[in-house]
Amino acid sequence: MRTALVTGMGCVSGCGIGVAPFWAAVREGRPAVGPVRLDRDPGRIDRAVQVERDAVLARFGAAQQAACDPCSLFALVAAQEAIAQAGLAPGELAGARTAVIVGCSIGGIGTLDDGFHSFYREGSTRITPLAIPRIMANAPACHIGMTHGIKGPTFAVASACASAAQAIGLGTMLVRSGAVDRAVVGGTDAIVTPGMMRAWASMRVLTPDACRPFSAGRNGMVLGEGAGILVIEAAEVARARRARPLAVLAGYGTTSDAGDLLRPDPAGAAGAMRAALADAGLPPAAIGYVNAHGTGTVANDAAECDALGRVFGHDAIPPVSSTKPVHGHALGAAGALELIVAISALKDQFAPPTANWTGPSDDCPVDPVPNAGRPIRADAALSNSFAFGGINASLLVTRH
Repeated sequence: MRTALVTGMGCVSGCGIGVAPFWAAVREGRPAVGPVRLDRDPGRIDRAVQVERDAVLARFGAAQQAACDPCSLFALVAAQEAIAQAGLAPGELAGARTAVIVGCSIGGIGTLDDGFHSFYREGSTRITPLAIPRIMANAPACHIGMTHGIKGPTFAVASACASAAQAIGLGTMLVRSGAVDRAVVGGTDAIVTPGMMRAWASMRVLTPDACRPFSAGRNGMVLGEGAGILVIEAAEVARARRARPLAVLAGYGTTSDAGDLLRPDPAGAAGAMRAALADAGLPPAAIGYVNAHGTGTVANDAAECDALGRVFGHDAIPPVSSTKPVHGHALGAAGALELIVAISALKDQFAPPTANWTGPSDDCPVDPVPNAGRPIRADAALSNSFAFGGINASLLVTRH
């Protein structure tokens, strides 16, 4: 099995366009949460982390704007940054030896939301003929492939909040096996729409004030949106062209609870982390930092802390932070954005903080790196993504 290296990263988030402003905000614990900017009432919860849409749209002509839902445009911008950092020329990227796998929890929900509002509320019978191509969950992956001439395996992964992590894991497996030489992987979602805000609020999982994972008095998550894309290459292929690796994608583990659709099972989450460690051939003690799923809901945080204790031992859990208070819960993009955080943490030897932390909670006995980041000594980091449906995924990266 070949070694898989990360050679490029790109992102779009509410913190700005690009990895640099994203990592700066995360490192400083500076939330990008604000009042939602929508043309219709979002309902009871009116705070989220939104991408500056105009800044994204300005990068595309009218024809491509018409053809793409924002979730595809986010992915295209993030992919461009990742490919540029990897230093891949068009001839090296194009063809059948590159895969594109992009997670997307829901597809072009903005297009769907607008279309339903126009059809049912306003009585319009005119639906854009581009609605279906904009809505389908595999559109972001296909647009990346068409833009760069990529003809290898191209598909979407739709497993809620674990979509991006599973897409990255599958891309890693394809590269390791020799099926492809490189993979453009990650996730995207543009889910801050009036209908989605109301749907999530109806579940009573959105915070009315602030997302504060692992903290006393935590009361829910904050929605976010964006895209994270990474380029993964076989080590010998990357070295042959003198690429500069950012990290080694050393381990991937995924499990399914096969239980409750919404309630997390600590055993399943622990199983995913153990599988990632086994895949990397590392003991738990090798992990110096964990980027947690850490949504800020009561049940999810407690279950994840229980799982961490089962894997590392309750007295030996490494620093664990959730960066969702800064960039929001980006659903299908979350695993990719948070893997970018984990890789950046290893590169800078710095654990970013869990923002908004107000005090310890008995059901979260971890070191959450509260409110202020700090230097660490770490050669390996773990990034967790635990989704509705009981799907768990953990990615393990090491310094190159």
